[in-house]
Amino acid sequence: MWKGRNPEAVLEGTGELGGPGGWGLDDAAGLLARASVPIMFPWPLPSGSSALTVLLGALTSLFLWYCYRLGSQDMQALGAGSRAGGVGAGPDACSQAGPRGSGDPGEGPRAEGLVSRRLRAYARRYSWAGMGRVRRAAQGGCGLAGGAGPLGIQRPGLLFLPDLPSSPFVPRDAQRHDVELLQSSFPAILRDFGAVSWDFSGTTPLPRGWSPPLAPGCYQLLLYQAGRCQPSNCRRCPGAYRALRGLRSFMSANTFGNAGFSVLLPGARLEGRCGPTNARVRCHLGLKIPPGCELVVGGEPQCWAEGHCLLVDDSFLHTVAHNGNRTHILLGVEGPKN
Repeated sequence: MWKGRNPEAVLEGTGELGGPGGWGLDDAAGLLARASVPIMFPWPLPSGSSALTVLLGALTSLFLWYCYRLGSQDMQALGAGSRAGGVGAGPDACSQAGPRGSGDPGEGPRAEGLVSRRLRAYARRYSWAGMGRVRRAAQGGCGLAGGAGPLGIQRPGLLFLPDLPSSPFVPRDAQRHDVELLQSSFPAILRDFGAVSWDFSGTTPLPRGWSPPLAPGCYQLLLYQAGRCQPSNCRRCPGAYRALRGLRSFMSANTFGNAGFSVLLPGARLEGRCGPTNARVRCHLGLKIPPGCELVVGGEPQCWAEGHCLLVDDSFLHTVAHNGNRTHILLGVEGPKN
């Protein structure tokens, strides 16, 4: 079977191919037997094998380094693109003058991560359709140049979300639960106002908790300001605080969410103004509504009623006039537009 070859040498891997005598067809069984035997390399490796191993290791290291460099360049390009396309990147951006406009390299990644987490939480809580509105609003700019609403009478100063219902007054059924809760809490809320009320003469310093007047004869006591509870005021108004805590659509923990008492003295006027966003609805619960008070929103006049709620989209141009002779008092609460 074997011609001039040592079978043991062949099995041990020491035979030479193409040696004297060559290989014939009768050697096929021997070749198969040799292929079935695992090859055992001697250790330490010969100098030639060691050099090959070092070369392969070097090539592998170079390949991994090259992949790392490509990934790093892609991430840098992505970060530069997000900064260039962000809200605070252009010369006309709204937040350019703010503290985030400085481009602090230490704050950027943390801020971007926080915004990303909050947007994902928003999408899970509400919908990706809402996220689409936010994206289109960001692409359209922070504010509105001119009027975005019908006839230019809807001009929110900070954020306009497209595709939301657009009407100066909102039906009560849109927030039925909250409307019924506030109206049923009317007696307790009115008692709370009596506990913090004063003469509003303007001749004495403002009592604790009251904000400086928005305009002559216009005063506020806020229970929530920019979504944050005002503890001292809430402790003095437990009935109103309990009612606010029971609302489903109150914008707590939101910069657009305010709630508190509003007072208009006879002769007071709030000239045409627009709220910061069309994403919220203001709910007015009338506490003391004398004759002669009128609210005009988007050119549509409306009046309040004691113990009843009025839902208003204050992103429309609105005006308040008090032509009566007694103090006008209401509780204002801001919630998201459905």
